[in-house]
Amino acid sequence: MDSKHLEKLELLTKRTEGEYQAFLYDCDGTLADNMMAHKLAYKEVAANYGVGLDLNMVDEFAGMPTAIFAGEITKRYGVSLPDTFASEKSQIFIDKYIEQTQPISYVAEHLKNHVGKVKIAVVSGGSRKTVTKTLTVLGLIDLVDVLVCAGETPKGKPAPDPFLAAAQALGVEPKKCIVFEDAELGVQGAIAAGMDWVRIDQI
Repeated sequence: MDSKHLEKLELLTKRTEGEYQAFLYDCDGTLADNMMAHKLAYKEVAANYGVGLDLNMVDEFAGMPTAIFAGEITKRYGVSLPDTFASEKSQIFIDKYIEQTQPISYVAEHLKNHVGKVKIAVVSGGSRKTVTKTLTVLGLIDLVDVLVCAGETPKGKPAPDPFLAAAQALGVEPKKCIVFEDAELGVQGAIAAGMDWVRIDQI
């Protein structure tokens, strides 16, 4: 890890000192440095349906489950997308990009440093299949106590449901949890869940 990332790890560690009993990490863009890969997968599948997707739109709705994001694409571009859109995008991502996934080193190291000290969850808007594979490639899957993914709660981010489900599964009160995110929708969900939060991209 280079000096810049070591400095960020130190800042992140200081920020999370206290009475926390659980750390809840987002996956894509937080533990995994893979947002461009996700953007390219979205662009490819959207192009199959005649949509020239603006990649900034992926940032705008970062953290939103793919199936819900497909509805936002439909609204913006006026093109009806099939129910298979999410699974098609996921398959392109897995086939073309997932094996090259690199960690965001200071966040991944932060997680590793706290194994056995606090409970750990990954709360993601991605499918369980994709998130599990991503965490496996990063060597983190066996360090995670609970995984909450797209479609596993009544509502996804920015609703509090995924974070509250993770806290319940871990047996930890929401106020004793801290959330690590790289997107505004995730932060909104953490606040709604009554949890502290850190924007890792702003450290």
